[in-house]
Amino acid sequence: MHIIDIAIVIVYLIGITLFGLRFRTKERSLRSYFLADRNIPWWAISLSIVAAETSTLTIISIPGLAYETNFGFLQIVIGYMIGRIVISLIFLPQYFKGELFTAYQLIERRFGRVLHKLTAFVFLLTRAAAEGVRVVAIALVIRIAIQSITPIASGTGDILSIGIITLLTLIYTFEGGMAAVIWTDVIQTGIYIGGAVVGVFTIFHLVPGGWSAIHATASAAHKFDVFDFSWSLTKTYTFWAGLIGGAFLTTASHGTDQLMVQRLLAARTQRESKLALLASGGAIFIQFTLFLLVGASLYVFYSAKHFPKSDEIFPTFIVEHMPHGISGLLIAAILAAAMSNLSAALNSLSSTSIVDFYLRIFPNTDERQRTAVSRAFTVFWAAALFGLAILSRGGGRVVEVGLSIASVAYGGLLGVFLLGTLTKRANQAGAIFGMVCGLITNLLLWRRPEALHIPKVAWTWYVTIGASLTFIVGYLASLLMPQAPSAKESADA
Repeated sequence: MHIIDIAIVIVYLIGITLFGLRFRTKERSLRSYFLADRNIPWWAISLSIVAAETSTLTIISIPGLAYETNFGFLQIVIGYMIGRIVISLIFLPQYFKGELFTAYQLIERRFGRVLHKLTAFVFLLTRAAAEGVRVVAIALVIRIAIQSITPIASGTGDILSIGIITLLTLIYTFEGGMAAVIWTDVIQTGIYIGGAVVGVFTIFHLVPGGWSAIHATASAAHKFDVFDFSWSLTKTYTFWAGLIGGAFLTTASHGTDQLMVQRLLAARTQRESKLALLASGGAIFIQFTLFLLVGASLYVFYSAKHFPKSDEIFPTFIVEHMPHGISGLLIAAILAAAMSNLSAALNSLSSTSIVDFYLRIFPNTDERQRTAVSRAFTVFWAAALFGLAILSRGGGRVVEVGLSIASVAYGGLLGVFLLGTLTKRANQAGAIFGMVCGLITNLLLWRRPEALHIPKVAWTWYVTIGASLTFIVGYLASLLMPQAPSAKESADA
């Protein structure tokens, strides 16, 4: 990298950290720290949702996916849109009844404390694991950039880059809470989308013949193919896996995962929350199309050259072929996506830790102490994610690894939430039994499909299978098991 690119990256890192620190407030309450006083406009929440849904995985893995395959990933994005509609109709009305800080308080209100703690614990475990994989993507990008300047061992480069990004993100998340998370997301979304657009036109300029040559070559290689209407549980990207699996995945990720729900709860009204969620769907479709176009264009630029890991294709191109200044801008764009997602993870993990666990043990803590403990949890989770990222190196295509980990747990979580919102006869004991069945099944599908005597199922179906099994088994078990205490009786016990 040239000195100009390095300067751009440094200016970005310092600038976004200082910008996030602007949202420090003297007010010490959980409402201000975790929900930004519910005073964020819908459009800012919408952009924040896009940023959280994107991450570095999208920017480096989706181009690599198009490079190796085609535009089939867009089939899942169609399901993303359907999932958002389901959340707007089923979950948002429930979340805006009363003063909720986390998604899992809704489970306590419907079922009781035991299931409440179980769902919150599953979120903490899987979100931390999935986020650790996402943070690894930061190391890959920064290491490639550093190695273009000076020789450095891969392990040393990974630890250095992960540490720097984690520390800077922690600083403004620690101080500014959810307000800092959302407003830095707005800035960072603009940076990485703008960077991707500049990257596309730069590739067009570098390929002899420009867009016409790219379109002709990529079309001949079927890079722009989108739809595959075959029925198969083993193929990752088909129309049905996208329509059904994508809808279930988004209903779970945006409707039961505190990372997303916390953003929706920060809206001024239920109507604005719904508007933010639906608007983000259109933006996500455009965004994924843009990054897939980058991959198809790179396929032409490199003449289908083989890379050891597809996740390295776009970062390598940025460092080696982008003009000075633009290269720095794109590296900053990738870091923007990484920091926005990491800050959201820190805030959501912290909010669940204190609201769903700490305050159950120490309910009489005053607001000032609650905020102090919340910040302590933020530091704890920053350290935990740093460690998990170091341990997570060496996996496969990071976007699919991250989504696979999340999807394993999402099935059980979504099934429980659907039991709570769509049925009246489901009880806590039955829901717990159903959730355990769903989680175990998804774990076997992911890691040991041979134990079920079936071929390996594509990750796009995990949530659908897990949620359906949890719902059916949970409902039937509720009819057979003694009625569990109501949420109020459980809370009073």
